[in-house]
Amino acid sequence: MNTAAATGSASCRFAHYFVVCGVDTETGLEPDDGAGEGFEHSPVRRSFKSKVLAHYPENTDRNPFNKDAVNMLCMPRGLSFRTQADRLDPQFHSFTISFDDGTRSYGFVHTFYEEVTSPQIITAMQTLCQMHHVEHHSSSLASSPSSSSSSASSPSTSSMDSLASSSDESDVESLAGVSGCFGCVGSFDSTRDTLYVSKALCLVTPLPFLQASRQFLVQLHQAVTSQTAPPLPLESYIHNILYEVPLPPPGRSLRFHGVQGPILCQRPGPGELPLGEYPLGDAFSLLGVDNMVKLLTCALLETQVLLYSSDYQRLMTVAEGINTLLFPFQWQHIYLPIISAPLHHLLDAPVPFLMGIQRRDGAQRSSLNLPHEANLCFVDIDNHCVEAPEDLPQFPDQTELIQELSEVLLQFGLPPQGGVIAKPTTTSSSSPRLSSLVLEDLMEDRRNGNLGGEELAVLERLQALARRCGGGKMSDGGKTLGHVFEEEEEELKAAKLNIQLREVFAGHFAAMFGRYDDFVIHSALDLDSWLSNREGMFNFDKGSFLSVQPTSHLHFLSRFLETSMFSSFVDGKVISRWADREPLQQLFDSRLERERLYDTGSEDSCGCLYRKCTTLFESGQAIERRLLKADHTAIHPHLLDMRIGQGRHHPGYFPKLQADVLAQAQNTNKWSSRVTASRRSEPKRSTVSDQSGVDNEQRQKYTFARKNLRQSKLLDLTPQAITQTHREFVDGLLSECRLKTKRMLKERMGKESVELGQGEASITGLQENTLIHGLCDLLERTWGHGLQVKQGKSALWSHLLHYQAAQGKMEAPAESPGSNCSDQRTVDDGALPLRGLLVQDMRFIQTMSEGLSDVGQARAWIHLALEKKMLSQHLKELLTNQELLRQLYKPHAFLLCEEEREQFLFHLLSLNTVDYLCFTRVFTSVCIPYRVVIIPMKKLSIAMATVDPWVCVSGELGDSGVRQIPKNTQEIFFQCKNLGRLSTLQLGQENSGLLAKCLIDCVMVYNEITGHTYKFPCGRWLGKGVGDGSLERVLIGQLVSPGAEEDAGRLTGTPPPELASPSQSVRIVLGSLGSRSRMLSVEVQEDMREAVNNLVKHFHKPEQERGNLTVLLCGEGGLVLCLEKFLLHGLKSNRLFQRNVFVWDFVEKAVASMETADQMGDLHGSILTKGPPCDLLCHYVSAINASPRNIGKEGKFQLFVCLGIRDRLLSLWLPLLADCPLTARTYEDGALLRDRAAVHSLSRMLHTLNEFIITLETALVKGVDL
Repeated sequence: MNTAAATGSASCRFAHYFVVCGVDTETGLEPDDGAGEGFEHSPVRRSFKSKVLAHYPENTDRNPFNKDAVNMLCMPRGLSFRTQADRLDPQFHSFTISFDDGTRSYGFVHTFYEEVTSPQIITAMQTLCQMHHVEHHSSSLASSPSSSSSSASSPSTSSMDSLASSSDESDVESLAGVSGCFGCVGSFDSTRDTLYVSKALCLVTPLPFLQASRQFLVQLHQAVTSQTAPPLPLESYIHNILYEVPLPPPGRSLRFHGVQGPILCQRPGPGELPLGEYPLGDAFSLLGVDNMVKLLTCALLETQVLLYSSDYQRLMTVAEGINTLLFPFQWQHIYLPIISAPLHHLLDAPVPFLMGIQRRDGAQRSSLNLPHEANLCFVDIDNHCVEAPEDLPQFPDQTELIQELSEVLLQFGLPPQGGVIAKPTTTSSSSPRLSSLVLEDLMEDRRNGNLGGEELAVLERLQALARRCGGGKMSDGGKTLGHVFEEEEEELKAAKLNIQLREVFAGHFAAMFGRYDDFVIHSALDLDSWLSNREGMFNFDKGSFLSVQPTSHLHFLSRFLETSMFSSFVDGKVISRWADREPLQQLFDSRLERERLYDTGSEDSCGCLYRKCTTLFESGQAIERRLLKADHTAIHPHLLDMRIGQGRHHPGYFPKLQADVLAQAQNTNKWSSRVTASRRSEPKRSTVSDQSGVDNEQRQKYTFARKNLRQSKLLDLTPQAITQTHREFVDGLLSECRLKTKRMLKERMGKESVELGQGEASITGLQENTLIHGLCDLLERTWGHGLQVKQGKSALWSHLLHYQAAQGKMEAPAESPGSNCSDQRTVDDGALPLRGLLVQDMRFIQTMSEGLSDVGQARAWIHLALEKKMLSQHLKELLTNQELLRQLYKPHAFLLCEEEREQFLFHLLSLNTVDYLCFTRVFTSVCIPYRVVIIPMKKLSIAMATVDPWVCVSGELGDSGVRQIPKNTQEIFFQCKNLGRLSTLQLGQENSGLLAKCLIDCVMVYNEITGHTYKFPCGRWLGKGVGDGSLERVLIGQLVSPGAEEDAGRLTGTPPPELASPSQSVRIVLGSLGSRSRMLSVEVQEDMREAVNNLVKHFHKPEQERGNLTVLLCGEGGLVLCLEKFLLHGLKSNRLFQRNVFVWDFVEKAVASMETADQMGDLHGSILTKGPPCDLLCHYVSAINASPRNIGKEGKFQLFVCLGIRDRLLSLWLPLLADCPLTARTYEDGALLRDRAAVHSLSRMLHTLNEFIITLETALVKGVDL
């Protein structure tokens, strides 16, 4: 057993400050204007300003005392007055204060009611009550007699209760009982009533020692209310805890002494989770497992979290519970679990926050005028309800996690569904003192493990006897022995439940991020260069990390990887090359290393299977050992050098403490010899702040570089500080916009380079959706900053609706009633729907049959504007109505800062440089108007009059069905369900006459909502007796661009010069015979390898990352065209064939020769053997020729290749064609088809595609039943 003291620096002490708050008799009563209460309340029910009456010491080294903040958090609703008719139960709550470097200190507050002895205060209250009575009585007479009686009989009984925690029905009953005796409720008459006022005792500590601090304060108050004086003056106990009680060493427990008895506190060891004493069992009991997991998901995704309860301690319990469950991550934004009325302006904060506000009596959720609701998680603790934002992704393995948490709770006797009222935060007024000193010694010996087997058995029998007997009192004012044991067991049970629940989450995070360090990118040479280029650096390979995760986790993980807490976590890993690792990260990494040593199963390395936590028992054992046996004992409280007459005991009144003995530590010779143990452990104290990180120059440099919001200034209520805070919000929004748009541009450009074949995949479609979701969230927060008038939950959509209404008033005479939606207009020549109009896009969103909420409509509008490249322009137009802006927003709002607003729009304008399909791909069931224009070759355009064409447009989401184009026109306009990104277009004609033919250059398709233009190159004839005689062609589409380019080519059909059409390459291949002979075999083989490689890469990508398979098969550089080049290589002159040479002619002839040779028995000298591949080749060619579709020879060869690759037959057919006797007569000696090695190589390449399931578009295989 060691004896410890803490006379060193304040950072080593158990407590930093002791504070007393209450009424200042010198300044008198000052109404608390910020409390938001009206004068209709009785003065006894109103709030008045409290003051810090005393705090010790004056200041500490690293934690300067913030008087205003501590006063506001100790008494969030100010002073509360009561009379003897009211309940006077003491209350307990806690708070936390965050500092700029990310550290926190904790305050624990015991509030009780003390009789007012100041004549000035009593007189002032009497006067206020009389004035209120006169005003109330006169107003009642002026209205009606019944109204006064009804108002008198239904008072707001605890509107002034600074700490309303438990149910207030008893308040109403007690007041109703005395209302007949003392007149109207809430009145005060000094001649017959006793006036009480709230006073708060507070202990500020560096770590969340909830239980020990609470016990110390309770014992201190009980000593005040006791009729007998405590053994020592109160100053001795306060001095002891401030200067002589050290922090317990890591992994050890410490016993110190309060006024009434010993108190135990403990700290986790180096390998354990950080200290967290807030009872998670209470949080889970209040909200339930499902709601707690939902709330944790919201916190991890950095939504705005607002807690709502009548009890301040419940706010802290839930907030701190969530905070501890985040391990190994840390909340990076505003963290104020308790905000009083003067701080409600922080609800305007356009940043993620975790805040709590107290529910006023009878107040409903609807009474809160919240500017931000689009991305708000609203937690009504008292009603056990969590309102999460829309489209919140599910937490990974949520069902299994909830099941495991439920099992843990059931082991401790708690129902998983929640809804249980936690124990009230009122503090028992009975003394915990054991009257028998012998029993007290026995209790301490039991704690310290000093009892032998016999003594322990005796004590256990005493305990059992006490329980059986119902725990009769040992003596007046003392606790029963049974109660003492029960309290010990409850504390131990709560501690074990805490650690087990936390271990479940910590284990789950370890499974999810077990290999995170493999994806950390270390690119900087030193810390300074990393800091200077941090914004432009990618520290984590998100795409690769997501590619190895289970599909069900991707929605959550893609959003979590974009959060500040994950970014900060990765930054910490990068910085650990030059500075010490943060304790939380060090602990997490050591746990991962330990797990890898024992994890031998590789089948679960990707985290596909849920694994239960295996360390629950061990973690519970460690904390049980510390709580049952104290490792160290602090110096006992002792007499101080006080003046005579000080420290006298006045029952019921907290004395005025002697400041000079509490201002600093006293080291008398009598006690100095007891300090040795603490000094021996001094070097270990670099880890005092379990959650704050190490104190070295390099890490401080990083910490201050990344913090853009000063947490300490949030509690400053001066007008200058509030203005500065909102100024920082404005700067933060602008900076966030710059970073988000920059990131979106980088990622999208990377994606486009992939689509153009210039690199590997750098982003999945899911990640792109995540970035756009982040942009929507940013716009909502920007539009919510300083908002004072709002419709619905979306701040942006509210502004749009107000703008729409204003425009409607201005343009009502000019608008025709039939133009309410763009997709209802009839399209004549040139009379196209006008795109780009802000209100018109709004109307389209409003007519969508998706059942969208306000938030959903705002997001749909942003997606549409982004896809149209009109987002910046629309928002600029929205902000031109200055009168509307001033009407909707407060002066400090971001949208009223002109310079920042312009820069914000400029950053959004940069997004116009890349193409998005975010609206098309997200809102898949909406009805879209399309316009199709056929562009013939200019010199032959007159021939269109002789054909009777039809089209069928296909996309990712379906096809339009056959649409007949009216006679003598080249275009058609139709509406159908969103087709997604367009891929193929079938173009055909019904007229089979010899004159009905036309040379088609291309077909253009326009999406009239998004403005996207698709070009379907053709470059071939459509008609019989010309070309390959096709009456129907399947064309492969390319997205040209939304915007100006398409307007130029709208009617002319001239494609942009940078886009080559597949028809051009076909024309090259099908050119002169001389050019065919000059085709290099090396180039043809290289193209073939590239086409197959692209298909293999396509199937190895995650499903949401894959491009269009039809393009890889039939488009430019696709498998069909490359195989056509292969088979055309070395083909002899057209002695055997007609004018044009088509590969299909050779295939038909080869199959015919095989069938003929087979019938004549001429295969005996050939290596060809009759078998299934040969039969299938003949069967497939016959079926394609028998198809009712007139798709021409090129179309038939395309179908032949597609069916062969789908059914895994193409690799078998090529050797058959190469070995066919016709091949030797048809091809030159150097032809690739006659090169056995080339054919074998190609066959092996095609064979690699057999492992993939290839699904062909309906447009490609329609009419062929194979």
